[in-house]
Amino acid sequence: MLGEILIAGMASLLICMFLGPTFVGFLRSRDFGQNIREEGPEGHRTKAGTPTMGGLLLFLSVGVPFLILGDYDVASLAVFGTAMASAALGFADDWTKISKKRSLGVSARHKLLAQAAIAVGLWLATREVGLEETLQFRIFDLSVDLGVFYPVLIFLVLAGATNGVNLTDGLDGLAAGCAAIVLFAYTAMTFITSGQEDLALLCSCLVGACVGFLWFNSFPAGIFMGDTGSLGLGGAIAALAVMTKTEMLLVIIGGIFVIEALSVLIQVFAFQRFRKRVFLMAPVHHHFEMLAWSETKIILRFWIVAAICSAIGFTLYQQSLA
Repeated sequence: MLGEILIAGMASLLICMFLGPTFVGFLRSRDFGQNIREEGPEGHRTKAGTPTMGGLLLFLSVGVPFLILGDYDVASLAVFGTAMASAALGFADDWTKISKKRSLGVSARHKLLAQAAIAVGLWLATREVGLEETLQFRIFDLSVDLGVFYPVLIFLVLAGATNGVNLTDGLDGLAAGCAAIVLFAYTAMTFITSGQEDLALLCSCLVGACVGFLWFNSFPAGIFMGDTGSLGLGGAIAALAVMTKTEMLLVIIGGIFVIEALSVLIQVFAFQRFRKRVFLMAPVHHHFEMLAWSETKIILRFWIVAAICSAIGFTLYQQSLA
């Protein structure tokens, strides 16, 4: 099975790299370019018009090898379905921005309603698999029975992960690289530790596609993943956390996304409550841009932080099963 997992990951990477130039050219010919927020960093103005919706390429690269090599067990199909549904929501958001030539897409209310529906589908899948409706604190070897509130937990994990990845997607290659690191941790967790081989194969496909996408998305980016990619990757990570019972541990494994989301929450709270800003600009990667850090320096250091967080989370997961 290890051979199939490695083949699936490499296939995703090669598909993404092989189809990338044609896909980027198609987007350019249709003028499917990114609209930059006016309140964003001044240096980002030059990125206006860069092709977006690269998440379509990313998830095509994931889907082909997974559907050919996968065993189609309920858990892996649930993760794949959650990722694809979240990517579809992101595509609707991207298409709204492109068609209406603005930086705002689907309304927050409609996004939350769609994510609630996706969360219900994921919850039904957990019942099919037979997962206990509990919240596990693996660090303390503690489990809390949530009962009827378990679907609420799934929704919070899904909304948190998708928004965390989406907020991180503000610099060239930042979200794709961080997601690849987190998903690599889940590849190891599902194969080495828990023996969920079909989930490991899907994780490998996701890692391969993210790395292949970085070939075109690294600084200076020739294409952006858009909400299609960021929401889809966030959905995959959230579903993996649910299926491996690591909802709480995801706070550590995906620590870089938590840091980005918290920086926005802190900035909004501080400004509304005290009329002061904690950061020069939020999310926090923009704060370092305002401090005159180069984009590549920020990206590499955030990747390092993501790797540290994922390594700690993986270690704690192994310790909890020992």
